[in-house]
Amino acid sequence: MAIFKGAGVAIVTPMHEDGKVNYEKLEELLEFQIANGTDAIIICGTTGESSTMTHGEHLKTIKFAIDKVAKRVPVIAGTGSNCTETAIMMSQEAASYGADALLIVTPYYNKATQKGLIAHYTAIAESVPETPIIMYNVPSRTGCNIQPATAVALAKNVKNIVGIKAASGDLSQIAKMMSMADGCLELYSGNDDQVLPVLSLGGLGVISVLSNVAPKETHDMVMKFLEGDIAGAQKIQLDAIPLINALFCEVNPIPVKAALNLMGMEVGPLRMPLSEMEDANKAVLKKAMVDFGIKVVD
Repeated sequence: MAIFKGAGVAIVTPMHEDGKVNYEKLEELLEFQIANGTDAIIICGTTGESSTMTHGEHLKTIKFAIDKVAKRVPVIAGTGSNCTETAIMMSQEAASYGADALLIVTPYYNKATQKGLIAHYTAIAESVPETPIIMYNVPSRTGCNIQPATAVALAKNVKNIVGIKAASGDLSQIAKMMSMADGCLELYSGNDDQVLPVLSLGGLGVISVLSNVAPKETHDMVMKFLEGDIAGAQKIQLDAIPLINALFCEVNPIPVKAALNLMGMEVGPLRMPLSEMEDANKAVLKKAMVDFGIKVVD
């Protein structure tokens, strides 16, 4: 059974002006997402600025989300690390809180070999044998690419490695992987501008940045496709392209936090080394939001 079908939001982590996590605002964001049809919450991923959190903050934020969502939709916890022991520790803690699944990014900076990736993911999975794992392949950030044969070998040989968030942008690689998988991999798009192409290759949904600001539309896009309304899904995908481009005109999550603040959501600042969005880019983002039908209050 799939962890989820549809649109899972890679949710931001709201901050107070002093940089501390704003848990009251996070609860508001969680309720906003659920009320607008989001199919899963992905907490403490890249968009959640997990790389600048202490381990304590990271785990507290995961537990907070799991407790507040209270099984209304699946909560998938980002617990990856470039250190296998750290990823095991984080994964075991998140599993003990009741995470529905874990999102494990490839080990960044180390640039593991394919053999190393198999060892890394196997060790993490075996440490939490009852918790499903989604591998996260985003080579543009990590310098490390899960090759199709590696992803398929892990899914076939490790019982709780069940899915992959594919954010390589390489549709040929994704097609090759799915042709080899023979149904053993749950596929989720990691790129908002490629949702429909990935669905057409057997994807079940998207782990989305766009969903932060347009949860209903992102959910509808996926479900229309899965239900056979290809034209309806295509319209949403294509209409959203200018907004998606604006949301990635600076490194994620700089634009999406700016967008939420433009909506009056008051998610606060970014943590260094990320910086606030350039004014010219913010103007482009604001126009794209308005054109897509998102109300801007600032």
